[in-house]
Amino acid sequence: MKKSFRITAAALIIIMISAFTVSSLSKMGSRSEEVKTIQTKLKNWGYYSGGVDGIFGTQTKNAVIAFQKANGLTPDGIVGKKTLAALGIPESGSGSGSYNSSDYELLARIISAEARGEPYAGQVAVGAVVLNRTEHPSFPDTISGVVYQRGAFSCLNDGQFYEKIADSAYRAASDALNGLDPGGGAIYYYNPKKSTNKWILSRPVVTTIGNHRFCK
Repeated sequence: MKKSFRITAAALIIIMISAFTVSSLSKMGSRSEEVKTIQTKLKNWGYYSGGVDGIFGTQTKNAVIAFQKANGLTPDGIVGKKTLAALGIPESGSGSGSYNSSDYELLARIISAEARGEPYAGQVAVGAVVLNRTEHPSFPDTISGVVYQRGAFSCLNDGQFYEKIADSAYRAASDALNGLDPGGGAIYYYNPKKSTNKWILSRPVVTTIGNHRFCK
């Protein structure tokens, strides 16, 4: 009897693990922030013309299939590891600090707003600054906390934050989340042509990329 119970319990564990694995994929019927990110990416690249509502319906599935076909992936309409990687989207719960798709979207947005038009390395460096702040005791320990910290980023006040996110910003966010840091561990950056703050101008400069000086 005990042996039979053990077998049944083991079978239940396998079923539960399998169910979690399947449900972790974005597919028909899924509703999540990750789906919003997928829809945004596909929309920016011309595969999707529907609304960014986080609901994985037929139109989203068809867009995913079109993207998969164009990128040599199995056209099953399911966004698994390979399709996420091709889209430049980190897996939910994976990567540095276990950031999720909502964090990824927010990081891409702040990069786009703060470094649109800057060299790609400069965009990644801005993303890295945000991530470096989450690890620094003087700042909040989440991406949203850093981004929305009062007075931290002027783009939240001048409207740039709400503009369309540049494709390069998504790639830069992905690279930053995967550990790339062209800013050399910087926790601040500024444009010397625009900044008049004496304190920020006094910070030790680590490197300069494009119009930004990155410092500690």
